[in-house]
Amino acid sequence: MGNGAQWLSWVSIDDVLAAIYHAIATDAVGGPMNVVAPNPVTNLSFAKTLGAVLHRPAFLPAPALVLRLALGEMADALLLSSARVQPCALLSSGYEFRFPLLDDALRHLLGFALRR
Repeated sequence: MGNGAQWLSWVSIDDVLAAIYHAIATDAVGGPMNVVAPNPVTNLSFAKTLGAVLHRPAFLPAPALVLRLALGEMADALLLSSARVQPCALLSSGYEFRFPLLDDALRHLLGFALRR
């Protein structure tokens, strides 16, 4: 989307559920917490990783101008904005992510065997 340089904080559904359980079961967790993986990626990196996992090319960009023409200011808010969020409260309370890396999370979620 756009130039692909915008940061994208992501998390696997397995870690979302486990983090919620961790927050309920751990006294050290109090207040708000960011439930995101500890390794944010750029939009371009996300697209390339998803393409590699699916064995599909990821080379057709969606120019910002086209997105803005189609979606108006919603394009900026939803597709072109950037957020590099870290899960500081989760990590400091001892939570260990099952899928800290995007490649492994996508392979798991899309039914591909983990390859290392």
